[in-house]
Amino acid sequence: MAQAVVIGAGPAGLMAAEELAAAGHDVLVAEAKPSVARKFLMAGKSGLNLTKAEPFDTLLQAYGDASGWLRPMIAAFDATAVQGWARELGQELFTGSTGRVFPTVMKASPLLRAWLMRLEGAGVQIKTRWRWLGWDGDALLFQTVDGQHSITPDVTVLALGGASWARLGSDGQWAETLQDMGVALAPFAPSNSALSVDWSPHMRPHFGAALKSVRWTAGDLESRGEATISAKGLEGGGLYTLTPALRTGAPLFVDLVPDLDAEALKARFSSKKSKTTLSQWLKKSLGLPPQKVALFHEMAKASAFSYAQWGEALKRLPIHHAGLRPMDEAISTAGGVRQSALDDGLMLTAMPGVFCAGEMLDWEAPTGGYLLTACMATGKWAGRSAAEWVNRSA
Repeated sequence: MAQAVVIGAGPAGLMAAEELAAAGHDVLVAEAKPSVARKFLMAGKSGLNLTKAEPFDTLLQAYGDASGWLRPMIAAFDATAVQGWARELGQELFTGSTGRVFPTVMKASPLLRAWLMRLEGAGVQIKTRWRWLGWDGDALLFQTVDGQHSITPDVTVLALGGASWARLGSDGQWAETLQDMGVALAPFAPSNSALSVDWSPHMRPHFGAALKSVRWTAGDLESRGEATISAKGLEGGGLYTLTPALRTGAPLFVDLVPDLDAEALKARFSSKKSKTTLSQWLKKSLGLPPQKVALFHEMAKASAFSYAQWGEALKRLPIHHAGLRPMDEAISTAGGVRQSALDDGLMLTAMPGVFCAGEMLDWEAPTGGYLLTACMATGKWAGRSAAEWVNRSA
């Protein structure tokens, strides 16, 4: 029986631990925080979106440039497999109209409790408040409540998360340690990020209001999802998918009437009575809710649109913003361990016997179940590869 250490007790780490235990190895999971899977539990507060029930090739497209090297891993643990795994843990599931899959209880905690019980039954030990400090020769060094501990395992899986939501455990502090060991890393960048907007006072009554039935565009990316007006700016799934383009400085536009083509809009505008104010026309003729009308005035004024350009502005309204919110507020991050630093089993080529999984790898995906699916898929792949590697090395 080999000794395996998994560092990080999020979904990727727990999945790797389960694979190693199933292969008959002695597994210890080290977690820096006082409890496990904190980001997983936070995601579950708004209804845990486990995966997206859609054809495999469609699912894979969500991973963009990383879809090629992630393909075998997600194929081995795809949306169907994720659902089967959750049902094995006693969870009833339902699929929403958009294909998103959730536990019926709309919480993460029952699923996590069942998973931890199964891991305990498989002999997996979990140590919390064990912060990994790096290596001391071949030994892993940890800071614990009882002082420093060192362990020299037969195989190690790193599942340390990205660099957002540091208070939940994903602080990215591991990056410098791996760089010092010669591991190639891509710089961290926010993904699925909200936007900062310096609103004028007249927008305050609309904070918390959702912008629905809109089309957002940035660069080559487009989204029909909704966004919410917040005190800090704009947030929501409709914008999150555009983060890769917004990171590069691509301008953002919104179509406030996506179901009305330009010619139909022009005809309505030409029939507008001269005494009807713009706000009245937007509300009565187009049926725009107050938050859309307010946004139109806010951004059209900033763009100095003339009367003749109002119709054009409704279809392609520039969103003047102050950039993405700070990276620690982002739902996830891009960047991390580059594919070039790994073999096909997710082992670091510079460090034989050390595997990586989850969001610490250099990939990104939009919200909607894709993030969790890939975290678990890469965790399972790394755990299985680690078990195979240690068996060959025995």
